[in-house]
Amino acid sequence: MPKRHSEPDTEIAAVVTAALLVIGDEILSGRTKDTNIATLAGHMTGIGIRLLEVRVVPDDEAAIAGALNALRPGYDYVFTTGGIGPTHDDITTDAVAKAFGVAVDLDPRAVAMLRERYAEADLTPARLRMARIPAGADLVENPVSKAPGFIIGNVIVMAGVPRIMAAMLEVVTPRLRTGRKLISHTIHSREMEGAIAGVFADTQADFPDVLMGSYPYFRDDAKGVYLVLRATSAERLALAADRLKERLRGAGLHFDDDAAE
Repeated sequence: MPKRHSEPDTEIAAVVTAALLVIGDEILSGRTKDTNIATLAGHMTGIGIRLLEVRVVPDDEAAIAGALNALRPGYDYVFTTGGIGPTHDDITTDAVAKAFGVAVDLDPRAVAMLRERYAEADLTPARLRMARIPAGADLVENPVSKAPGFIIGNVIVMAGVPRIMAAMLEVVTPRLRTGRKLISHTIHSREMEGAIAGVFADTQADFPDVLMGSYPYFRDDAKGVYLVLRATSAERLALAADRLKERLRGAGLHFDDDAAE
C-alpha cells in the first residue's frame, strides 16, 4: 500500500500510518468541540501508529464516500468518528458502503448486541438503524451502549460520542498492526523562535531521520519556545538533541534543562 509523508529508507518498514475522518455538521458549525482527534492521536502515538492526516466532512453521503476513497489508498488505516447513531442524519454506514460498493442490511450479530441492552419492545426501527452494517464488514464491539462500529477493508468506523469512541478504540487496538513507537525529547528555550531558527534548521539537515518541530508560546508572564525532537531510535534522538544543544550554546542562545517525554 502506498504511503504519504515518506520516511527514510532505514525506517520505512517500521512505519504504520493512519488518517482520521471526522464526520458531522455539528463539528463544522462549531456547536460541538471535537475531542476525538486528541484522543485518537495520543492513542496512535502510544501504540506505534503515525496519525498523519485529519479531515472533517459534513453529514453528506457523497462527501463522506469521496473523502474515504481519497484517504484509504494512502494509509494503512482510516478511522472515522460520528454518524452511526439512530437518527436520519446518521448516514456514515451508507456512505462507507457506497465507498466500497457493497450493500447495507441488518446484521444479525449487531441485532444480537442491541438485544443485550434493549428489550424486544424497545428495539424500535430507529434503534435497529444502528444494526445496519455494510456487507463483508467485521464488527467492533461497543462496551458502553452496545451499538457496534465496524471494520471494512482498512476503514475502522466508530461512534462520535467521545466516551464510546474511546471504548471502541480500546476494543479494536489488539487487531491493529503497529510499528516502532516514536519517542521524543523536548528542549525549552526562552529565546524567540526566530533566534533559534538557523541552528534548528542546521540540526534538522544533519538528522533527516529525526522529526523536529518548534512550538512557541506567549503568556502574560513569559514567552519562549519548545523544541521537540522525535525518532524511533533512542540513539539517534540523543545524538540529535546533543548536537542541537551544542549549537545553541555556540550561538549564545539560552535554554533550560531538557526533558524526555
